Amino acid sequence: MNAILPDVSLTETAPKLSPLEWVGMKGIVLPITMVEQSDRRDLHARADLQVDLPAPHVKGIHMSRLYRLLNGGLGEEETLTSASIQNLLAGMVDTHKDCGSQNARMKMNFDLLQRRAALITEGLAGWKSYPVKLEASLIAGAFNLRAEVTVEYSSTCPCSAALSRQLIENGFRDAFDGEEAIDVESAAEWLRDNATLATPHIQRSKAKVSIQLNEPNSESLGLLALIDRIEGALATPVQTAVKRADEQAFAALNGQNLMFVEDAARRIQAALENYSQPKIYVRHIESLHPHDAVAWSSSE
Repeated sequence: MNAILPDVSLTETAPKLSPLEWVGMKGIVLPITMVEQSDRRDLHARADLQVDLPAPHVKGIHMSRLYRLLNGGLGEEETLTSASIQNLLAGMVDTHKDCGSQNARMKMNFDLLQRRAALITEGLAGWKSYPVKLEASLIAGAFNLRAEVTVEYSSTCPCSAALSRQLIENGFRDAFDGEEAIDVESAAEWLRDNATLATPHIQRSKAKVSIQLNEPNSESLGLLALIDRIEGALATPVQTAVKRADEQAFAALNGQNLMFVEDAARRIQAALENYSQPKIYVRHIESLHPHDAVAWSSSE
């Protein structure tokens, strides 16, 4: 016996007749495939999908249609590109014509893994994870896609560094006060034992940067190129595998790149001049204070 299963979303009318701006699902788990710097990679992602529901009498949208579109497309068959995301959104609208839907949107989160070489030690490397968030929409036929990446780096406070240098200078003067001449070896020995008489405060920091993606025909979203540009501007990205030589090189990078949170934001800002509508948020997770230092920048 082939009984017809009831579908109350079609047979019943909404008890309150009013349109809804967005309806859909949140946190759909799926595998995705993407190409970055000619490297094809498979990743684990979570996606949110919604369409508008302008028809006030329609009781509910077709959630299963959204799910099948996502998994049959980005989850199984297509590489994650600007074009495939736009096709997904168009399909979401098309499959909900009976609901009067005209708009669709998607949010997707995943971690992009990249192997990074040590600063000095040849053959030594490790994996870094870069959180990525995509936000796409198709509103009245207009497609929009933004990508946000998070990059961790180290920041050394310029003010704290100056105060530390003053204490070291004072300590040096006290140690050699009254001596008419100071030989190099004596000075070097004092520095070996006392150059850390005071140290500036250093903290792990985070930069969240989002850009508008305007290349619908590209096979890559260009996320690694964006990350490389940010790390190059900051010059002190956190490291993976290190030996003592790498740790020393990292200390030198920090000493040569003292920066307030304002400096970090401006460095990134200058590095992204060729990107479309960059938005920058940097956070220095303070080791001096129980609160953090933050800065924003937007081209809009």
